Amino acid sequence: MSLCEDFLLCNFPKCRAKLSGFAWVTACSHAFCDQHGSGEFSHSPAICPACSSALSGKLDIVRTELAPSEEYKAMVLAGLRPEIVLDISARALAFWTYQVHQERLFQEYSLSRAETQVKQAEKLLAQQSQSRELELSAMRGEISSLKKVMEEYKRKYSEVSERLMERNRQYQKLQGLYDSLRLRNMVVGEREGIRFAPPEFAPARRQDNTGMEGHHSTYNSPSFLGTGSEGNKIFSTLEPDHTRSFFRFNSPANSQSHAFIHSSPVLVGPSLTQGNCRLTLCLDFTP
Repeated sequence: MSLCEDFLLCNFPKCRAKLSGFAWVTACSHAFCDQHGSGEFSHSPAICPACSSALSGKLDIVRTELAPSEEYKAMVLAGLRPEIVLDISARALAFWTYQVHQERLFQEYSLSRAETQVKQAEKLLAQQSQSRELELSAMRGEISSLKKVMEEYKRKYSEVSERLMERNRQYQKLQGLYDSLRLRNMVVGEREGIRFAPPEFAPARRQDNTGMEGHHSTYNSPSFLGTGSEGNKIFSTLEPDHTRSFFRFNSPANSQSHAFIHSSPVLVGPSLTQGNCRLTLCLDFTP
């Protein structure tokens, strides 16, 4: 605030409002707005809110009009000697100069405090920026290491996928070999079952009308069903009376008797042993 400015500010610490209308002025050269002046100076002893000075004199506190009328201006100093008028004017100017000086000091203090706060904020900002830079650098390093780990996992995954595909190809190859060997063993087993069948179950021979020997049997040729859990050969044949006969051919390694299980009504007949082979006959009475 300069000398050319035509207003003062309330000296109450938390007010700082522009004075207008009426103001309270004190002998210690402080001015207050009408609201705070009325509240602070309504009780005695009066204490200045700005400097805590005691205001016990009759004229230590004056409520003055800041924009007096023309009649007041014409009569307030009328009849006074020039030196008194100059003394009053000098004291009034001194009050105004003091107010300007106090306002300048207050503004300088506020500026200094603001600069200190700005410096502190800049220092804090620099520290936070440095901390963020360190965190960012650490995060970049972590991202780089994670990328390396990801590349390593991708490489391992590729290797595992290739090995899995190779294992699958080997498995498919072995599965094909197993299927072919299984089919071959079934064919060989059927041939061995027919080859080693006892003479009692061999087809009967007869003479036909032309005198040529032919093969004829009252039994149908036995059909090879499969190999049992113990390696036994199982055969079946259809009789003329539409009954089905089952028999089991035991190899020498499986000479012990085993139960024969079938879901249809079956009559288990006697076992015939010839050489190192055993044959068990079973009849199925299913229509």
